[in-house]
Amino acid sequence: MAELAAVKLPEKRRPKKAQKANSAYASPNLSIIDWPLLTILWAIVSCGIILVASSSVSIADSQFSDSLHFAKRHSIYIVLGMIGACFVAALPSQLWRRYGPLFLLLALVLLTLVLVPGLGKRVNGSQRWFNLGFITVQASEIVKFCVIVFFASYLSRRQIDLLNGWRGFAISIASIVLIAVLLILEPDFGSTVVITVTAMSMLFLAGVRLHQFLLLVVLGAGSLAALAMASPYRLQRLVSYLDPWADQYGGGYQLTQSLIAFGRGEWFGMGLGNSIQKLFYLPEAHTDFIFAIMAEEFGLFGVLFILGLFVAFIARILRISRRAMAADDKFAALACFGVAAMFSTQVLINVGVASGFLPTKGLTLPFVSWGGSSLIANFALIGFILRLDWELRRDALVKPKVKRMPRKKNNASEELAA
Repeated sequence: MAELAAVKLPEKRRPKKAQKANSAYASPNLSIIDWPLLTILWAIVSCGIILVASSSVSIADSQFSDSLHFAKRHSIYIVLGMIGACFVAALPSQLWRRYGPLFLLLALVLLTLVLVPGLGKRVNGSQRWFNLGFITVQASEIVKFCVIVFFASYLSRRQIDLLNGWRGFAISIASIVLIAVLLILEPDFGSTVVITVTAMSMLFLAGVRLHQFLLLVVLGAGSLAALAMASPYRLQRLVSYLDPWADQYGGGYQLTQSLIAFGRGEWFGMGLGNSIQKLFYLPEAHTDFIFAIMAEEFGLFGVLFILGLFVAFIARILRISRRAMAADDKFAALACFGVAAMFSTQVLINVGVASGFLPTKGLTLPFVSWGGSSLIANFALIGFILRLDWELRRDALVKPKVKRMPRKKNNASEELAA
């Protein structure tokens, strides 16, 4: 008996797959992060650093006696954005799902406070910013994040109300209208379009009825058209857009200078740093019209390269949304789709304005244009996406695979086989 007691029985080891799955729950596993998405993002950000440094040389030297002033601050904002993305990625998605309605309240509070004299900073006739001393924060950039979280949370929880009646649809419409009205009061027409299109895209994915969606499209397009026609300066932009050369040194000045930059770029561009339009000819060369400077310095092939990066970047986010839909995670699917719609709309408007396909409207090119609050907010969205993607990959590892039992042969078939 003593000899038997001294013998150690072999311990029952758990399967390696189970150990790997449990470790995935314990801490983030770097092997299940979407590295292709981060690689594409880093390529876009690198192009942005180069383009901001090149397009802002003249204005930075004139205003600050430092030709790399904007490039240095742009790099600092990128670092702050990456820190913010890591912070957002560290928070579980359950937090965003649960407190989604509070983000709508936060958006409304921010858009209201920025209109209060003394709290909001007024620049060029628009009151859109909070001056925090070391950085100027644009309220609408934070609101974009809040809108995506709110609608993803609300539509994933109230999908039955959205499908079976008008109550859920009416609440969604009321939320969009409230935000749009506050944005117009700033005024910020570009952000109004981006946020409205994003919310409508998420409603469409959530399964809103076709006649309700068409009604929303008609109301939204009609309201935006009425706002554009009611304001003299917006109407002037529309008239200048139709024929910018008719008022080349007036309302069409910015667009004509942008078109000249496109024409000078031709196939391969003038070379990095050799742009003429950035020498005080094209206003906002390092912000809203940075795409025109890129076309002048890198030509058609440079334009196609950066557009290809954006297409791959957005397609990668849509791929995450599709996987979330397949896993029946409505919140993650709606959130990822909303982020993809928001980036797509901003790229489309910025490129369309710079190339003359759309009326002139101030809107940055994501991760490329100069703008601290825009960069930080966009990086926060990427951290949000990475967290959702990581949870989807983690759950796919942990979810047990159902094994099919072998089918038993019928006695009659066995006799025939014999």
